[in-house]
Amino acid sequence: MPASVFTQENFARLDLVIAQHKGEQGALMPVLYEAKKIFGFISIDIQERISKGLDIPLSEIYGVASFYSTFSDKQKGENIIAVCLGTACYVKGSQKIIDKISKKLNIEVGDTTSDGKFSLVPARCVGACSLAPVVTINADVYGKAKLDDIDSILSNY
Repeated sequence: MPASVFTQENFARLDLVIAQHKGEQGALMPVLYEAKKIFGFISIDIQERISKGLDIPLSEIYGVASFYSTFSDKQKGENIIAVCLGTACYVKGSQKIIDKISKKLNIEVGDTTSDGKFSLVPARCVGACSLAPVVTINADVYGKAKLDDIDSILSNY
């Protein structure tokens, strides 16, 4: 895993953000966005600190952080691999692709490799059904992906 982001400096930055928004109507979302920028994810420890700082119940923070897909409670890798599991992609074999990537990288869906290089996530739909099945890595889109393409695609990263 990459070096820990749980540094005193990062928590001091978070505390400053919390102080800037404390008492504001709707303070939670801006604080969560800033926490994501600072740490890259919003663990339970971070949620607890926000809860205490904003005087908002932890259950409310967890509910918001777990509802929006932009937030994650796990640290993500340098490269985010998303495999579309929408209907068109699924019918054209995206589950086999996600299984191959999972096996090759030795991680489950939702996990990150031990070196912090890759995270594997499912995508509900990437809006490119004519290119099914679709794999994205960061902002790069690989349409009409085949099992034989996976090694070559991953080698680019």
